[in-house]
Amino acid sequence: MKKKVVEKKVLAVVLAVVLAAGTLTACGASGKDGGTITVAATEVPHAEILEAAKPILAEQGWDLQVTVFNDYVQPNEVVEAGDFDCNYFQHTPYLDSFNEERGTHLVNVGEIHYEPLGIYGGTESDLANISDGATIAIPNDTTNEARALLLLQDNGILTLKEGAGIEATKNDIADNPHNIEIVELEAAQVARVIGETSFVVLNGNYALQAGLNAQTDALAYETSDSEAAKTYVNVIVVKEGNENNAGVKALVDVLKSDDIEKFINDKYQGSVVPFN
Repeated sequence: MKKKVVEKKVLAVVLAVVLAAGTLTACGASGKDGGTITVAATEVPHAEILEAAKPILAEQGWDLQVTVFNDYVQPNEVVEAGDFDCNYFQHTPYLDSFNEERGTHLVNVGEIHYEPLGIYGGTESDLANISDGATIAIPNDTTNEARALLLLQDNGILTLKEGAGIEATKNDIADNPHNIEIVELEAAQVARVIGETSFVVLNGNYALQAGLNAQTDALAYETSDSEAAKTYVNVIVVKEGNENNAGVKALVDVLKSDDIEKFINDKYQGSVVPFN
């Protein structure tokens, strides 16, 4: 009888130790002393920058897990669904537009960098002597289309209706002296038609994927002191209510550190610019 009592006490102690260990492990997954951070990102430059941040975060006890997506929709959907802690691929105007159109609840928790939008040559290479009826491929999502059209306007290719601003579409073109045809494509597809259109307007990340650099290859691009740089800074995004996630806060701190700023400047040579 006494033997059974002793065995029960030993079992109870063992169970208590196991439960305590499980509790400590669970705390480590989301605690301030480390754990796992899951991020949805596009490949270039976002995933590359995150990879540079990995060892720094590992020293702090954080395991940064990056999943690469090839579009601008899924990274927001998986964060909204709670499958990922955060994402890193978009600027605030796109985020605001996405929330409004999709009814999502996503918020910016850190401004990291901006990527100058550029105009690149396709079958033509001289903006000053653009041919009549030339074709120009641009991103078709709401904010990047407007951004592309504003860049074309800044370079004298067309004129937009007064006040069109960051909501401009090709329907807002007021003056088109060269009868330019605007070809609207999903952002990831624009670089693929470089050999088929006169010019293309590329987002910085897709230009990099195509082996292009805004400062060395673009015929024109958004400058570092432009309003576009402030407006289109790329951000870390979480679902509303998760703004105080310890892992995401640690990630933002590292991405804004001197080490990552140096990595960005050294690797991208002005085609990606740290935001201060």
